[in-house]
Amino acid sequence: MKKLNRRDALRAGGLFTLGTFANFEKLWSNSVNDANLNNNKFIFQSPSISEYTPPKMPKLTSLKARLHWNENPFGPSEKALNSFVKNAKSGNYYSWDLLNDFVDKIAKKENVNTNQIMTGPGSSDLLEKTAISIFQEGEGNVVTADPCYMSLVNVVGSMGGNWRAIKLNDNFEHDLDGMRNAIDSNTKLVYITNPNNPTATITDSKKLLKFCSEVSEKIPVFVDEAYIELSQGGLSNSMAELVSQGKDIIITRTFSKIHGMAGLRMGYMIARPERIEKINNITRGGMGITGPTINAAMSSLDDFNFLKASKNKIISNRIYTVNKLESRGFKPMPSETNFLIFELPKKLDPNKFLTEIYSKKVTVKVFNFWNKNWCRVSIGSKNSMDTFFEAFDQAIA
Repeated sequence: MKKLNRRDALRAGGLFTLGTFANFEKLWSNSVNDANLNNNKFIFQSPSISEYTPPKMPKLTSLKARLHWNENPFGPSEKALNSFVKNAKSGNYYSWDLLNDFVDKIAKKENVNTNQIMTGPGSSDLLEKTAISIFQEGEGNVVTADPCYMSLVNVVGSMGGNWRAIKLNDNFEHDLDGMRNAIDSNTKLVYITNPNNPTATITDSKKLLKFCSEVSEKIPVFVDEAYIELSQGGLSNSMAELVSQGKDIIITRTFSKIHGMAGLRMGYMIARPERIEKINNITRGGMGITGPTINAAMSSLDDFNFLKASKNKIISNRIYTVNKLESRGFKPMPSETNFLIFELPKKLDPNKFLTEIYSKKVTVKVFNFWNKNWCRVSIGSKNSMDTFFEAFDQAIA
Protein backbone atom coordinates (compact mmCIF):
# COMPACT_ATOMS: atom_id res chain seq x y z
CA MET A 1 0.00 0.00 0.00
CA LYS A 2 1.35 3.39 -0.98
CA LYS A 3 2.04 5.67 1.96
CA LEU A 4 0.85 9.24 1.82
CA ASN A 5 2.85 11.83 3.72
CA ARG A 6 1.56 15.19 4.87
CA ARG A 7 3.00 17.07 1.89
CA ASP A 8 1.45 14.62 -0.58
CA ALA A 9 -1.86 14.83 1.22
CA LEU A 10 -1.90 18.61 1.18
CA ARG A 11 -0.96 18.60 -2.49
CA ALA A 12 -3.88 16.30 -3.15
CA GLY A 13 -5.99 19.08 -1.67
CA GLY A 14 -8.46 16.94 0.16
CA LEU A 15 -7.55 16.09 3.71
CA PHE A 16 -11.05 17.06 4.67
CA THR A 17 -12.86 15.23 1.89
CA LEU A 18 -13.84 11.59 2.04
CA GLY A 19 -12.73 9.97 -1.16
CA THR A 20 -9.31 11.62 -1.29
CA PHE A 21 -7.69 8.42 -0.09
CA ALA A 22 -10.38 5.94 -1.03
CA ASN A 23 -14.02 6.00 -2.01
CA PHE A 24 -16.65 7.05 0.50
CA GLU A 25 -17.93 3.52 0.89
CA LYS A 26 -14.54 2.23 2.00
CA LEU A 27 -13.88 4.97 4.51
CA TRP A 28 -17.28 5.17 6.08
CA SER A 29 -18.20 1.54 6.64
CA ASN A 30 -17.49 -2.10 5.94
CA SER A 31 -20.02 -2.29 3.12
CA VAL A 32 -19.48 -4.07 -0.18
CA ASN A 33 -21.28 -3.54 -3.47
CA ASP A 34 -23.09 -6.83 -3.74
CA ALA A 35 -24.81 -9.29 -1.47
CA ASN A 36 -21.89 -11.68 -1.36
CA LEU A 37 -19.42 -11.82 1.48
CA ASN A 38 -16.49 -10.07 -0.15
CA ASN A 39 -13.55 -8.30 1.43
CA ASN A 40 -11.93 -7.15 -1.81
CA LYS A 41 -13.14 -3.59 -1.36
CA PHE A 42 -11.93 -3.29 2.20
CA ILE A 43 -8.81 -1.29 2.95
CA PHE A 44 -8.07 -3.82 5.68
CA GLN A 45 -8.64 -7.52 5.14
CA SER A 46 -10.17 -8.32 8.52
CA PRO A 47 -10.20 -12.03 9.32
CA SER A 48 -13.36 -11.61 11.36
CA ILE A 49 -15.68 -8.87 10.07
CA SER A 50 -17.35 -8.19 6.77
CA GLU A 51 -20.72 -6.89 5.71
CA TYR A 52 -23.40 -8.09 3.35
CA THR A 53 -25.36 -5.58 1.30
CA PRO A 54 -28.19 -6.18 -1.17
CA PRO A 55 -27.63 -5.89 -4.93
CA LYS A 56 -29.85 -2.82 -5.01
CA MET A 57 -30.59 -0.30 -2.27
CA PRO A 58 -34.20 0.93 -2.17
CA LYS A 59 -34.73 4.67 -2.54
CA LEU A 60 -34.54 5.97 1.03
CA THR A 61 -37.68 8.06 0.66
CA SER A 62 -39.62 4.91 -0.26
CA LEU A 63 -38.74 2.97 2.89
CA LYS A 64 -41.39 1.77 5.30
CA ALA A 65 -38.86 1.12 8.07
CA ARG A 66 -35.41 2.73 7.89
CA LEU A 67 -33.43 0.72 10.41
CA HIS A 68 -29.88 0.45 9.06
CA TRP A 69 -28.07 3.64 10.15
CA ASN A 70 -29.00 3.86 13.85
CA GLU A 71 -30.92 7.09 13.42
CA ASN A 72 -33.24 8.50 16.09
CA PRO A 73 -36.87 8.69 14.88
CA PHE A 74 -37.87 10.98 17.76
CA GLY A 75 -35.69 13.98 16.95
CA PRO A 76 -34.78 16.71 16.41
CA SER A 77 -36.58 18.31 19.32
CA GLU A 78 -39.24 20.91 18.61
CA LYS A 79 -37.07 23.58 20.21
CA ALA A 80 -34.13 22.60 18.00
CA LEU A 81 -36.29 22.68 14.88
CA ASN A 82 -37.75 26.07 15.75
CA SER A 83 -34.26 27.43 16.34
CA PHE A 84 -33.04 26.00 13.03
CA VAL A 85 -35.89 27.54 11.04
CA LYS A 86 -35.64 30.90 12.78
CA ASN A 87 -31.91 31.20 12.15
CA ALA A 88 -32.04 29.95 8.56
CA LYS A 89 -32.91 33.55 7.67
CA SER A 90 -29.30 34.44 8.54
CA GLY A 91 -27.94 31.81 6.19
CA ASN A 92 -26.27 34.45 4.05
CA TYR A 93 -23.74 35.11 6.83
CA TYR A 94 -20.82 33.07 8.13
CA SER A 95 -21.31 31.72 11.64
CA TRP A 96 -17.87 31.81 13.26
CA ASP A 97 -18.97 33.92 16.23
CA LEU A 98 -21.91 31.60 16.77
CA LEU A 99 -19.59 28.60 16.62
CA ASN A 100 -17.46 30.23 19.33
CA ASP A 101 -20.58 30.51 21.50
CA PHE A 102 -21.23 26.82 20.98
CA VAL A 103 -17.65 25.91 21.91
CA ASP A 104 -17.97 28.02 25.07
CA LYS A 105 -21.14 26.15 25.98
CA ILE A 106 -19.56 22.73 25.41
CA ALA A 107 -16.40 23.66 27.32
CA LYS A 108 -18.46 24.61 30.37
CA LYS A 109 -20.50 21.42 30.06
CA GLU A 110 -17.38 19.25 29.88
CA ASN A 111 -15.35 21.24 32.45
CA VAL A 112 -12.48 21.95 30.04
CA ASN A 113 -11.02 25.02 28.34
CA THR A 114 -12.24 26.17 24.95
CA ASN A 115 -8.89 25.25 23.37
CA GLN A 116 -9.69 21.63 24.27
CA ILE A 117 -12.79 21.53 22.06
CA MET A 118 -13.02 21.02 18.31
CA THR A 119 -16.28 20.85 16.37
CA GLY A 120 -17.15 18.96 13.22
CA PRO A 121 -20.12 17.92 11.07
CA GLY A 122 -20.76 14.78 13.10
CA SER A 123 -18.23 12.74 15.05
CA SER A 124 -17.12 10.52 12.13
CA ASP A 125 -15.57 13.59 10.54
CA LEU A 126 -13.51 14.14 13.68
CA LEU A 127 -12.50 10.48 13.88
CA GLU A 128 -11.15 10.63 10.37
CA LYS A 129 -9.32 13.93 10.83
CA THR A 130 -7.68 12.55 13.96
CA ALA A 131 -6.47 9.52 12.01
CA ILE A 132 -5.04 11.80 9.33
CA SER A 133 -3.22 13.99 11.84
CA ILE A 134 -1.65 11.06 13.70
CA PHE A 135 -0.88 8.80 10.74
CA GLN A 136 0.02 11.41 8.11
CA GLU A 137 3.51 9.95 7.71
CA GLY A 138 2.06 6.48 7.17
CA GLU A 139 3.98 4.48 9.76
CA GLY A 140 2.57 2.89 12.89
CA ASN A 141 -0.50 0.96 13.97
CA VAL A 142 -3.82 1.48 15.70
CA VAL A 143 -5.08 -0.98 18.33
CA THR A 144 -8.84 -1.56 18.43
CA ALA A 145 -11.49 -4.10 19.28
CA ASP A 146 -12.69 -6.47 16.61
CA PRO A 147 -15.41 -5.85 15.60
CA CYS A 148 -15.46 -2.09 15.93
CA TYR A 149 -16.69 0.99 14.08
CA MET A 150 -14.46 1.17 11.02
CA SER A 151 -14.43 4.85 10.06
CA LEU A 152 -11.18 5.77 11.83
CA VAL A 153 -9.59 2.39 11.14
CA ASN A 154 -10.14 2.62 7.40
CA VAL A 155 -8.59 6.09 7.24
CA VAL A 156 -5.55 4.75 9.10
CA GLY A 157 -5.29 2.11 6.39
CA SER A 158 -5.66 4.64 3.61
CA MET A 159 -2.78 6.61 5.16
CA GLY A 160 -0.55 3.52 5.15
CA GLY A 161 -0.88 2.56 8.82
CA ASN A 162 -1.61 -0.88 10.22
CA TRP A 163 -4.51 -2.30 12.25
CA ARG A 164 -4.12 -4.50 15.32
CA ALA A 165 -7.57 -5.89 16.10
CA ILE A 166 -8.31 -7.63 19.41
CA LYS A 167 -11.46 -9.72 19.64
CA LEU A 168 -14.05 -8.70 22.23
CA ASN A 169 -14.12 -10.92 25.30
CA ASP A 170 -16.82 -13.48 26.13
CA ASN A 171 -18.96 -10.74 27.70
CA PHE A 172 -18.76 -8.75 24.44
CA GLU A 173 -16.66 -6.10 26.21
CA HIS A 174 -13.32 -4.73 25.04
CA ASP A 175 -10.55 -7.14 26.00
CA LEU A 176 -8.54 -4.45 27.75
CA ASP A 177 -5.73 -6.79 28.78
CA GLY A 178 -5.47 -8.08 25.22
CA MET A 179 -5.42 -4.56 23.83
CA ARG A 180 -2.76 -3.51 26.32
CA ASN A 181 -0.63 -6.50 25.30
CA ALA A 182 -1.07 -5.63 21.62
CA ILE A 183 0.55 -2.22 22.06
CA ASP A 184 4.11 -2.13 20.76
CA SER A 185 6.73 0.45 19.83
CA ASN A 186 4.89 1.16 16.56
CA THR A 187 1.49 1.85 18.15
CA LYS A 188 0.37 5.43 17.60
CA LEU A 189 -3.21 5.20 18.84
CA VAL A 190 -5.61 3.02 20.82
CA TYR A 191 -9.20 3.36 19.58
CA ILE A 192 -12.22 2.35 21.68
CA THR A 193 -15.90 2.71 20.83
CA ASN A 194 -17.99 2.63 24.01
CA PRO A 195 -20.74 1.56 23.69
CA ASN A 196 -19.42 -0.45 20.79
CA ASN A 197 -20.70 -0.52 17.24
CA PRO A 198 -21.77 -2.94 15.74
CA THR A 199 -22.30 -5.00 18.92
CA ALA A 200 -24.23 -2.39 21.01
CA THR A 201 -22.40 -3.58 24.14
CA ILE A 202 -20.61 -1.47 26.74
CA THR A 203 -17.33 -1.96 28.59
CA ASP A 204 -17.37 -1.40 32.35
CA SER A 205 -16.54 2.27 32.96
CA LYS A 206 -14.35 1.64 36.02
CA LYS A 207 -12.19 -0.87 34.16
CA LEU A 208 -12.03 1.41 31.14
CA LEU A 209 -11.14 4.44 33.25
CA LYS A 210 -8.17 2.59 34.76
CA PHE A 211 -7.07 1.34 31.34
CA CYS A 212 -7.31 4.77 29.69
CA SER A 213 -5.56 6.52 32.55
CA GLU A 214 -2.61 4.11 32.49
CA VAL A 215 -2.25 3.57 28.74
CA SER A 216 -2.52 7.28 27.91
CA GLU A 217 0.72 7.90 29.79
CA LYS A 218 2.48 6.42 26.74
CA ILE A 219 -0.05 6.27 23.89
CA PRO A 220 -3.03 8.51 23.08
CA VAL A 221 -6.36 6.76 23.66
CA PHE A 222 -9.35 7.70 21.51
CA VAL A 223 -12.76 6.94 23.03
CA ASP A 224 -15.66 7.28 20.61
CA GLU A 225 -18.73 8.03 22.75
CA ALA A 226 -21.37 8.38 20.03
CA TYR A 227 -23.89 6.31 21.99
CA ILE A 228 -22.83 7.14 25.56
CA GLU A 229 -25.95 9.17 26.45
CA LEU A 230 -28.11 6.16 25.56
CA SER A 231 -26.26 3.80 27.90
CA GLN A 232 -27.75 2.85 31.25
CA GLY A 233 -25.43 5.11 33.21
CA GLY A 234 -25.41 7.84 30.57
CA LEU A 235 -22.57 10.33 30.88
CA SER A 236 -21.36 8.68 34.10
CA ASN A 237 -19.78 6.12 31.74
CA SER A 238 -17.77 8.81 29.94
CA MET A 239 -13.99 9.11 30.00
CA ALA A 240 -14.14 12.90 29.58
CA GLU A 241 -12.97 13.55 33.15
CA LEU A 242 -9.56 12.20 32.17
CA VAL A 243 -9.15 15.01 29.64
CA SER A 244 -9.71 17.63 32.33
CA GLN A 245 -7.04 15.82 34.36
CA GLY A 246 -4.54 16.38 31.55
CA LYS A 247 -4.48 12.80 30.26
CA ASP A 248 -3.80 12.17 26.56
CA ILE A 249 -7.38 11.08 25.93
CA ILE A 250 -9.45 12.03 22.89
CA ILE A 251 -13.25 11.96 23.24
CA THR A 252 -15.84 12.43 20.51
CA ARG A 253 -19.57 13.00 20.85
CA THR A 254 -22.28 13.36 18.24
CA PHE A 255 -25.70 14.98 17.98
CA SER A 256 -26.80 12.22 15.60
CA LYS A 257 -28.07 9.79 18.23
CA ILE A 258 -29.85 10.99 21.38
CA HIS A 259 -30.39 14.47 19.88
CA GLY A 260 -31.83 13.02 16.67
CA MET A 261 -29.84 15.40 14.45
CA ALA A 262 -28.06 12.95 12.12
CA GLY A 263 -29.05 14.90 9.01
CA LEU A 264 -28.10 18.28 10.48
CA ARG A 265 -24.50 17.17 11.19
CA MET A 266 -22.97 18.26 14.48
CA GLY A 267 -20.31 16.70 16.68
CA TYR A 268 -17.41 17.68 18.88
CA MET A 269 -14.10 16.47 20.22
CA ILE A 270 -12.53 16.92 23.66
CA ALA A 271 -8.75 16.54 23.88
CA ARG A 272 -5.51 18.12 25.02
CA PRO A 273 -4.89 21.56 23.48
CA GLU A 274 -1.88 20.26 21.55
CA ARG A 275 -4.01 17.48 20.01
CA ILE A 276 -6.63 19.98 18.90
CA GLU A 277 -3.93 22.30 17.55
CA LYS A 278 -2.31 19.52 15.56
CA ILE A 279 -5.58 18.71 13.80
CA ASN A 280 -6.30 22.39 13.24
CA ASN A 281 -2.92 22.68 11.52
CA ILE A 282 -4.27 20.59 8.65
CA THR A 283 -7.96 21.48 8.75
CA ARG A 284 -10.11 24.11 10.41
CA GLY A 285 -12.50 22.79 13.03
CA GLY A 286 -16.10 23.71 12.42
CA MET A 287 -15.85 23.87 8.63
CA GLY A 288 -19.03 22.50 7.11
CA ILE A 289 -21.31 23.31 10.06
CA THR A 290 -24.11 25.73 9.24
CA GLY A 291 -25.37 28.51 11.49
CA PRO A 292 -28.89 27.03 11.77
CA THR A 293 -27.38 23.70 12.83
CA ILE A 294 -25.30 25.39 15.53
CA ASN A 295 -28.40 27.15 16.87
CA ALA A 296 -30.38 23.91 16.79
CA ALA A 297 -27.62 22.08 18.66
CA MET A 298 -27.48 24.69 21.41
CA SER A 299 -31.25 24.55 21.81
CA SER A 300 -31.17 20.75 21.94
CA LEU A 301 -28.48 20.76 24.64
CA ASP A 302 -30.83 22.71 26.89
CA ASP A 303 -33.93 20.69 26.06
CA PHE A 304 -33.60 18.27 28.97
CA ASN A 305 -37.21 17.11 28.74
CA PHE A 306 -36.74 16.08 25.13
CA LEU A 307 -33.45 14.29 25.82
CA LYS A 308 -35.04 12.32 28.66
CA ALA A 309 -38.10 11.46 26.58
CA SER A 310 -35.93 10.51 23.60
CA LYS A 311 -33.91 8.06 25.67
CA ASN A 312 -36.98 6.60 27.38
CA LYS A 313 -38.76 5.99 24.08
CA ILE A 314 -35.71 4.31 22.61
CA ILE A 315 -35.31 2.07 25.67
CA SER A 316 -39.02 1.20 25.66
CA ASN A 317 -38.96 0.26 21.97
CA ARG A 318 -35.70 -1.63 22.46
CA ILE A 319 -37.29 -3.75 25.19
CA TYR A 320 -40.30 -4.29 22.92
CA THR A 321 -37.99 -5.45 20.13
CA VAL A 322 -35.97 -7.73 22.42
CA ASN A 323 -39.15 -9.41 23.65
CA LYS A 324 -40.37 -10.00 20.11
CA LEU A 325 -37.01 -11.43 19.06
CA GLU A 326 -36.80 -13.70 22.09
CA SER A 327 -40.33 -14.96 21.45
CA ARG A 328 -39.03 -16.08 18.06
CA GLY A 329 -36.04 -17.87 19.59
CA PHE A 330 -33.40 -15.19 18.96
CA LYS A 331 -31.07 -13.88 21.66
CA PRO A 332 -29.79 -10.34 21.02
CA MET A 333 -26.56 -9.13 22.59
CA PRO A 334 -27.25 -6.89 25.61
CA SER A 335 -27.69 -3.42 24.13
CA GLU A 336 -26.75 -0.04 25.60
CA THR A 337 -27.59 1.82 22.38
CA ASN A 338 -30.39 2.55 19.94
CA PHE A 339 -29.77 -0.68 18.03
CA LEU A 340 -29.65 -4.42 18.59
CA ILE A 341 -27.59 -7.18 17.04
CA PHE A 342 -28.45 -10.87 17.04
CA GLU A 343 -27.15 -14.03 15.40
CA LEU A 344 -28.94 -15.34 12.35
CA PRO A 345 -29.57 -19.08 11.90
CA LYS A 346 -26.70 -20.93 10.25
CA LYS A 347 -29.05 -22.40 7.66
CA LEU A 348 -30.29 -18.96 6.63
CA ASP A 349 -28.68 -17.57 3.47
CA PRO A 350 -27.79 -13.95 4.37
CA ASN A 351 -28.00 -12.88 0.72
CA LYS A 352 -31.55 -14.14 0.35
CA PHE A 353 -32.46 -12.76 3.78
CA LEU A 354 -31.33 -9.24 2.87
CA THR A 355 -32.84 -9.38 -0.60
CA GLU A 356 -36.18 -10.44 0.87
CA ILE A 357 -36.28 -7.94 3.71
CA TYR A 358 -35.17 -5.06 1.47
CA SER A 359 -37.87 -5.98 -1.05
CA LYS A 360 -40.36 -5.15 1.71
CA LYS A 361 -38.87 -1.63 1.92
CA VAL A 362 -37.24 -2.41 5.28
CA THR A 363 -33.49 -1.85 5.77
CA VAL A 364 -31.13 -3.45 8.29
CA LYS A 365 -27.45 -4.37 8.39
CA VAL A 366 -26.02 -7.89 8.20
CA PHE A 367 -22.45 -8.55 9.33
CA ASN A 368 -20.27 -11.62 9.40
CA PHE A 369 -17.85 -11.84 12.31
CA TRP A 370 -16.57 -14.66 14.47
CA ASN A 371 -17.67 -16.95 11.60
CA LYS A 372 -21.32 -16.13 12.29
CA ASN A 373 -23.88 -13.98 10.51
CA TRP A 374 -25.51 -11.21 12.53
CA CYS A 375 -28.42 -8.88 11.90
CA ARG A 376 -28.14 -5.35 13.28
CA VAL A 377 -31.42 -3.49 13.53
CA SER A 378 -31.84 0.11 14.64
CA ILE A 379 -34.54 0.94 17.17
CA GLY A 380 -37.23 2.93 15.42
CA SER A 381 -40.77 3.87 16.32
CA LYS A 382 -43.07 1.09 17.47
CA ASN A 383 -44.78 1.12 14.07
CA SER A 384 -41.39 0.76 12.37
CA MET A 385 -40.49 -2.18 14.58
CA ASP A 386 -43.81 -3.88 13.78
CA THR A 387 -43.12 -3.31 10.08
CA PHE A 388 -39.66 -4.81 10.58
CA PHE A 389 -41.07 -7.96 12.15
CA GLU A 390 -43.60 -8.41 9.35
CA ALA A 391 -40.75 -8.37 6.84
CA PHE A 392 -38.41 -10.32 9.12
CA ASP A 393 -40.85 -13.20 9.60
CA GLN A 394 -41.19 -13.60 5.85
CA ALA A 395 -37.44 -13.32 5.28
CA ILE A 396 -36.59 -16.13 7.72
CA ALA A 397 -39.46 -18.41 6.70
